[in-house]
Amino acid sequence: MKHYFGVLILILVFFNCKEKEEITYDLVLENGNVINIVTGEIEKQTIYVLDGRIAEITGINNENSFKSEQIIDVSNTYILPGYWDNHVHFRGGDSLIEANKGFLKLFIANGITTVRDAGGDLTPSVLEWRSQIETGDIVGPTIFTAGPKIDGPNATWAGSIPVVSNADIVKALDSLQSLKVDFVKIYDSQISGTAYLKTISEATNRNMISSGHMPFTVELNETVAAGLGAVEHLYYVLKGCSSKEKEITQAIINKEYGFWQSMAKLIASYDDTVAQNTFQSLRENHTYVVPTLHIGEVLSYLDEVDHENDTYLKIMDAAIVKTYEGRINRALNATDKAKHDRKSLNKFFKKLVKSLHDANVKLLAGSDSGAYNSYTYPGISLHKELEALVNTGMSPLDALQTSAYNGANFLKKEKDYGLIAIGKIADLVVLNANPLEDIKNSRKISKVIKGKRVFNPEIIAMEIDCIDCIITN
Repeated sequence: MKHYFGVLILILVFFNCKEKEEITYDLVLENGNVINIVTGEIEKQTIYVLDGRIAEITGINNENSFKSEQIIDVSNTYILPGYWDNHVHFRGGDSLIEANKGFLKLFIANGITTVRDAGGDLTPSVLEWRSQIETGDIVGPTIFTAGPKIDGPNATWAGSIPVVSNADIVKALDSLQSLKVDFVKIYDSQISGTAYLKTISEATNRNMISSGHMPFTVELNETVAAGLGAVEHLYYVLKGCSSKEKEITQAIINKEYGFWQSMAKLIASYDDTVAQNTFQSLRENHTYVVPTLHIGEVLSYLDEVDHENDTYLKIMDAAIVKTYEGRINRALNATDKAKHDRKSLNKFFKKLVKSLHDANVKLLAGSDSGAYNSYTYPGISLHKELEALVNTGMSPLDALQTSAYNGANFLKKEKDYGLIAIGKIADLVVLNANPLEDIKNSRKISKVIKGKRVFNPEIIAMEIDCIDCIITN
């Protein structure tokens, strides 16, 4: 009996010692105000990071025994999942590769740990950057990319894959799958309505996520039924809210008028009953909408607003700024009626976003930043988009959910991203003020965490020679 009692004591001592063993973490963030992005609840917690993931979360009074290479006191700060910009572009041809690469640090400096690249002509470079970011060789956000866009022959954007026949569509999607793209982006400059719907259906059958514009030769309900995952921009949702969508679609097929000429007709025929049915369809089919309100505001007032003293303009590569000229010149040379109509449409879109949100349609915050999109700067424009969403009447929490949380769910990456929870990848942004009180606090960034790497926005700002670009307090 004494022998067994002695063995029992040894076992208890062994396990007691094991419990008191110190765990070694890569990074510990102590005593921060952690925001639950779903509920908005805030709790003082300590976050432990190991091998790039959140290994443990404890209350601040927990007597956890640990070691860490980095222990950072984040008292009096607020911690969110790292922001996602759900609509950016890397493009402009080989001469703009380095200029586009320069965007990467801007995203990190603004707390954006993930971007969704919505198609361009720099796919080999984007895939290379993605790999280098993953290995830590360069600084930048995680990139989920569509690769080249799908469109019709003689497409507007260079690098697009043209499709006409079913065989073209199969070949295009085979090509994208071989590139291991994260989703399919479909554009509307030249693609026929038939090829467009067939591309979505084929992508859906392959379990590929899709997003895109929509040629006005098809109706929104057809697009949703085919399986489009996300509607990029609001023009196409507006079309589906018109009591005269069928008539307008046929008129465009008949070439009686075009895309822009139809906008006033769509606003005039907006019908709330039709709209609510459309919202229900979007909701039930889990179709997301990417409003891109900020760029809409910028482009609508290019004829009135002088951007010459924009802080971010000063650090844009001259070749990027050169690409802005097309939109600027079109805005300045537009008729007075066209200028007025563009502003009216922009105002209407703000109301449309609030209606979509009230109907529980899932939204994605995306800036549409990149070459050719005048004065829509990488990084800061995502914060401007969040502000624009709040200005429609959404709460700051609801706006923030459209970034990382909805972005991760749309791309089916919720296992790894979107929440601050044990097991998730440790992509975090640490703020010096509460963004739930004022959405502009989303910009007051103390630190950006990617795995075990800690980035200081002020240091990045010094590296890119733009101290004024960053607001920390």
